[in-house]
Amino acid sequence: MITHLLAIVMGAHGRRTLRDLFDDSPTPHIAHPPQTHHRHFYVATDGSYRRNGGGLGAVIETRDGTRVARISIPDVAPDNNVAEYRALHLGLDVLAARAPADIRVGVLVDHDDLAATVNGEVLAGGDPEWRPVDPHCVPPGSEHHWRGIRARIAGFGSLRAARIDGRENPAHPLANAPHEYDHVNHRKERCIIPDRPYTSDSIGAQQTSPSPSQSLPEQQHQRYTQTESAVSTRLFTDGRSHDTNSDDDDDDIPPPSRFEGCGYASD
Repeated sequence: MITHLLAIVMGAHGRRTLRDLFDDSPTPHIAHPPQTHHRHFYVATDGSYRRNGGGLGAVIETRDGTRVARISIPDVAPDNNVAEYRALHLGLDVLAARAPADIRVGVLVDHDDLAATVNGEVLAGGDPEWRPVDPHCVPPGSEHHWRGIRARIAGFGSLRAARIDGRENPAHPLANAPHEYDHVNHRKERCIIPDRPYTSDSIGAQQTSPSPSQSLPEQQHQRYTQTESAVSTRLFTDGRSHDTNSDDDDDDIPPPSRFEGCGYASD
């Protein structure tokens, strides 16, 4: 009931929860069983490519719509495919730094091949008869990021990817206009700690708690290059306290921009 009311309130403000988007979207290679609704965290990512530079965006929420993080950084990728892989690599790394390892993760991307490749890897890891993803199918230039994504898939309790409409992807504006959304990188960071072990029966019992301070670097323009270091944001501990009682949804909303009226979520 509470989750439903939250979804209504968020809808009134023009923002659907990632869970709602995930549940309404196809998951290539995987049907939607009831367990679909038992994700602990949802990660939406997007990468943009432009000749004069692009960006990477990520949004992380819990199943009830509580926002954990938003990331928006400039990046120069050789093409859009590589940008999408970089963005997913980034989003999964940030989640891994802030959440328990045995969580159930829902990934939202607006790239058909990436969603299918991720789910293919998930199925190959759980079924010896499922043919593993051919490394040669990964876009050239994204091999290192695919290795990082695979490592994250193996490290979480379970994961599946949904293919969403790019017009509904809340990470889209973050990736396409990082200069407009730089403020989201400086929010005090949160993690969501369950008050009892994570199981499919206890996912509704979560509380927002302080986490070790893992702030983004001051150098936001450092590129997310192809390295085996997973986190482009170079999370580090600086000992700051966290304000977990404030709701930053309102002041996270940027002023009207060129994304309004174009079908893009203004978040």
